[in-house]
Amino acid sequence: MKKTIYRFLFAGMGFLSATASFAQKDTAGKGGIDIVSTFKPVLKQTAKINFGASPAPVDTAKTRLSYDIPNPNLLFAYQPGTLKPLALDIDTSGVFDNSSYVKAGFGSLRTPFVQAGISFGDGKTAGLNIYARYVGSDGKRDYQKFSSTNVRMTGFFKSGNNLEWNAGIGMKQDRTYKYGYEPQTLVFQPDSLKQNFQTIGGRLGFHNIHKTSFGLTYSPEVMIDVFGDNHDNSESNTVVNLPLEKTIGKEFAVNLGVTFDLTRVSPKNKSAINNTMYFISPSVLYKTKNINVQAGIRPSWDNKTFKMFPNVLVDISSSDSRFTFQAGWTGYVRKTTYMYLASQNPWLWIPETFKNSWIEERFAGFKGSVGDHFTYAAKAAFNKINNQPLFVNDTTTGLGGKSFRVVNESRINVVNFGAEIGVTFHEKFSLTSGLQFNQFTGLRDNAKAWGLLPLELKTAMRMQIIKDLWLKGDLFAWSGPHYKKKDGSPGKLDGAMDLNAGLEFSVTKNINLWTQFNNIFNKTYQRWNQYPVYGFNFVGGIVFSFDQKN
Repeated sequence: MKKTIYRFLFAGMGFLSATASFAQKDTAGKGGIDIVSTFKPVLKQTAKINFGASPAPVDTAKTRLSYDIPNPNLLFAYQPGTLKPLALDIDTSGVFDNSSYVKAGFGSLRTPFVQAGISFGDGKTAGLNIYARYVGSDGKRDYQKFSSTNVRMTGFFKSGNNLEWNAGIGMKQDRTYKYGYEPQTLVFQPDSLKQNFQTIGGRLGFHNIHKTSFGLTYSPEVMIDVFGDNHDNSESNTVVNLPLEKTIGKEFAVNLGVTFDLTRVSPKNKSAINNTMYFISPSVLYKTKNINVQAGIRPSWDNKTFKMFPNVLVDISSSDSRFTFQAGWTGYVRKTTYMYLASQNPWLWIPETFKNSWIEERFAGFKGSVGDHFTYAAKAAFNKINNQPLFVNDTTTGLGGKSFRVVNESRINVVNFGAEIGVTFHEKFSLTSGLQFNQFTGLRDNAKAWGLLPLELKTAMRMQIIKDLWLKGDLFAWSGPHYKKKDGSPGKLDGAMDLNAGLEFSVTKNINLWTQFNNIFNKTYQRWNQYPVYGFNFVGGIVFSFDQKN
């Protein structure tokens, strides 16, 4: 039994001894035990936020953009033909690209010509423009001379973030003679033939740039003109205009405008005449991309006489805004002042009474564009006018009919047709042409519409032939108006066609040369009876430009 136990003890000791020998690293017997294990403690990876956002997918679809650009064509409201007594209309279609310039020249009819324009300011927050022009001519006929001086300043500046002020002041002086006496053998003192007019005027107004928080848009202004002649006749005109518009939502607006027009005429050695007119214009506006409607009335008080006018205007455009149909029924009072009458015919006597014109228009038409270069417009209208001023030669004084009397037509109907076309190719070529046709019927007090043009055509062209060389042209044509003969019977003047052409080319960066040829057909036609215009004449000179804007 003991032997068996000893055997087990020796066997265990041998096993331990063998194990110890295997575990030893140092065979030299220096001692120590190395424990080898394949276990490695590793922490579990935690979730992290990925800061690198993936790019958005590329949108290859084309965005459809909608543009609403108003067509720049004109509305053809009926007005009597403007005065063009002299065939000298210099540089009517030219536009200067420089902000400041001086233009001077001399012509065949002893015609001095000086014109200047100067600009100041940045054009964004403030600006001031100064314009001056003088021209005069002396024709072959006795006392067939005239001169015109015009000086004006206009400016603006912005105050605050939403207010812009506008102001202007100017002076104009026109000098001519009553040379249209018949027969030409009559003799007059020069002072008795002089007809000079002077106008000093000013304007002040302001408007908000953006709508207020209540959706209001306002633009009040005051205009004052003092007018007089060399016969001690004078006139003052004051106009106060107070327009106001309130927007309701995105499509509706309400208009409420008030206008006061005050005139005081002081004839020589006579009592002063007060001519007062005021009106209000309440209306409702409906505006969408393709439809604009204005529906309202215009109550008016003409020297305490009340008149109600309609005020309805409709514009309906196609989806691409290239075609617009227009229609309307509107009315207004046109003030008859001495200044207005002299702008139509400068060889008149001052009237003894002044009656304002009541104009009521019914019209329909259209305007549009074809492509990027061609525009058109046309309108047909039926107008009723009360108190239309007409001009007849004064043959009762024995002074050769050189002066015109203003006569009143209490009622006249006008069938009007107007059309306009325009062609533009960038800045290299532009052509505009307008036609006005008027048929006068229903007169109660006069046999004919004395002095009013039944047909009028105006065309202006500007073309760049080569670099720095421009050709300009203007064509005026009309059918002759009716005039009243000495025996009271009606007569009709011949029609007229007047072609003007001019050239302008650069010599240096700041100097251009120009020339203008007027009445190329050399026709001494008459716009007003007994007053022939100049024949062929020309003017030429130099243009100096400075302070050029880049």
